Amino acid sequence: MTVTVLGLWHLGCVTAACCARHFQVIGLDFDAANITRLNSGQAPLSEPGLNELLAAGLASKKLSFTADPKIACARSDILWLCYDTPVNEDDESDVDFVLANLRRALPHLPKGALVLISAQLPVGTCRNLEAEFPKFHFAYSPENLRLGKALDAFAKAERVVVGIRNEAQKPLLEKLFAPFTPQVLFMRTESAEMVKHALNSFLALSITFINEVARLCEHVGADAKEVSTGLKSEPRIGPKAYLGPGGPFAGGTLARDVVTLTKLAAAKNEGISVIPAIKQSNDLHRGWMLRRLQSRLGGLRGKTIAVLGLTYIVNTDTLRRSAAVELCRDLLAAGAGVRAFDPAVKQLPAEIAPVRLAEQIADAVKGADAAVVCTEWPEFRQADWVKMAPAMRQRIFVDANRFLEKELKNLPGVEHLSVGRA
Repeated sequence: MTVTVLGLWHLGCVTAACCARHFQVIGLDFDAANITRLNSGQAPLSEPGLNELLAAGLASKKLSFTADPKIACARSDILWLCYDTPVNEDDESDVDFVLANLRRALPHLPKGALVLISAQLPVGTCRNLEAEFPKFHFAYSPENLRLGKALDAFAKAERVVVGIRNEAQKPLLEKLFAPFTPQVLFMRTESAEMVKHALNSFLALSITFINEVARLCEHVGADAKEVSTGLKSEPRIGPKAYLGPGGPFAGGTLARDVVTLTKLAAAKNEGISVIPAIKQSNDLHRGWMLRRLQSRLGGLRGKTIAVLGLTYIVNTDTLRRSAAVELCRDLLAAGAGVRAFDPAVKQLPAEIAPVRLAEQIADAVKGADAAVVCTEWPEFRQADWVKMAPAMRQRIFVDANRFLEKELKNLPGVEHLSVGRA
């Protein structure tokens, strides 16, 4: 079986690299510079183990990359659409970008081939494409990756959801997913498309719910971590529920589907209230770190704040939609001096250029009025806080998720501020 993977950023690179262990894979992307990087075994972003897996696929000749759709699609059994769908600052998907690139590839695909969509696109996309391109079959399988843990998430999936219109496509899809999961859940395409929207929105709802509870806990002396433990002990909720009080959800992935369902309801004139409120609540919670600093330090003008971690999540170097970058921007606007440290960041984006990027954690926190833990790198737990905390002007730590709780617990004079605790 030959698989063509279209769109080679995070989702596409992980998909191509993992599939090349079992099938012949051709990666297609219309960005020539990206193809050059990939042909040298270098992914366009950081993901643990990905470069090594790409290099292994290239060495085995089971993986190749091209910007030419004729080469990529000529003998393809499956065209797997894997673009990471772009979102704007309002969390709205750029669907046109993804579909325009798909339309560039489809004329070169053999008649009757299967197009499998994993890019995050609105429900109804498969039906529209079936009408536009009747000589192809379309299926939908929502991606379920995690930045920093993507290879395991793909290669050891507990289950995969697949939406199909034609039962005859089942054997090919079962063969495709057999190396990666013991369970494939087949359903109609619209249901599979809706699963992704509903799943991300439900996870987002869980996060915003517990963070609202946590902010109330701060006023009444309750500890939101203890409340969370109590909730997850309830069998109807369960221990894996997204009920850990802390920072807001960020990065656009969850918000994209909340916005998609909100817009769908408006387009269909269907009155809904819970789903739109998810983003409203999360947007309010995004200001928690800044408000906590202001409540403790008063005016921030002239104060020095150390920001620990800048990337969207650990084990990646992407800064897009990072809550830490947003905080830096707000701190600068409030007149604070900002120092930052992140082991994966060597250059700051222009929007936060006045921030001083420290080479060591100690350089960031020395003389600071407060330190804010934004990205939970292991290096922060391994740091010598017994030595570094006394070097701060004020030993105030804003740590939404209590990442450094054990490390700071017994240090004299340290004030450790977290979500859900007075």
